[in-house]
Amino acid sequence: MTHGQRQRGCFLAGIVAALVLVTRMAAAEAPRLALPIDCTVGETCWIMSYVDHDPGDGVRDYACGIATYNAPPVNRHQGTDIALRDLGVMRVGVFVRAAAAGKVLGRRDGVVDRNVRILGPTSVAGRECGNGVRLDHGDGWTTQYCHLREGSVTVKRGDEVSAGAILGLVGLSGLTEHPHLHFQLEHNGSIVDPFTGPERKERCGAGSGGLWEARAAASMPYRPTALYNAGFAAGPPDIDAIRDGQTPPAALKADIPALVLWADIFNVRTGDAIVFLIRNPEGVTVFEHTAKVAENEVRRFVYGGLKRGAAGWALGRYSGEVRLRRGAGPNGREEIVTATTVNIQ
Repeated sequence: MTHGQRQRGCFLAGIVAALVLVTRMAAAEAPRLALPIDCTVGETCWIMSYVDHDPGDGVRDYACGIATYNAPPVNRHQGTDIALRDLGVMRVGVFVRAAAAGKVLGRRDGVVDRNVRILGPTSVAGRECGNGVRLDHGDGWTTQYCHLREGSVTVKRGDEVSAGAILGLVGLSGLTEHPHLHFQLEHNGSIVDPFTGPERKERCGAGSGGLWEARAAASMPYRPTALYNAGFAAGPPDIDAIRDGQTPPAALKADIPALVLWADIFNVRTGDAIVFLIRNPEGVTVFEHTAKVAENEVRRFVYGGLKRGAAGWALGRYSGEVRLRRGAGPNGREEIVTATTVNIQ
């Protein structure tokens, strides 16, 4: 059995900025940016969406991939979204930090942490950023930090903060469906992609003008997609419980009716192949299935597995792999793999 649940990208953030994505401006006073979140990108957090460089109805991230989307009301995603695995991680707490020294221009707190699919987008009209902070770095440069956790904002308007200062915690406030930080950089009111900087010469790729500090840049190599969570279940998995932070079981009973492998993925695109592999304790493949992705999606939950046979389950450790195969992209042909195990006992 296989299944895929579609979820459209509605991760808009930010107080609306100018529509023009800056490509050329004097950058002598541009701030150098540290990672604005306490996590390890690619391990405990993932870049879900980059700045959209396409001026029309298409989408194009800085590497000429599609890891971005058209966000209302300006039809362009204007920041970098760094996502947590689930709400459980959000509740434990992940710090949001100032990417550079600056002065607090504005802050908001008191917006409830709730999936906007439940509340509806009109509930956050005018507060799409949710709980957030905006910093002034001088010479027209500002950064904005959106979707912070309710009650976590630590600064007030007029405060001077140093680079790395704690601003709050990652949350689910505002116009969002997944706990993440929306980080937005502007110069004189126009959007700047921190991966390219304002004086970009190449159409694709970061080039030499990026504004991240060396350590931050090295921690964020371009990744067009992420298999960021996976596990086994004894039947169709409960997507809401998993995204709420439910831990996959380390062991299942021998009388389970089915063995189901699941994964949560950021940024699938039309033509991607998602491959499920389950191997028994002897290393024999007992389930293999390939599903094709029909349309681009910011986030997709998938699962596949097999029913218990007449002979029952062999006891021991089962291994599972979910592979995403992409025919062509900014990194050429790709295969991204996540693996997990479970004991049947």
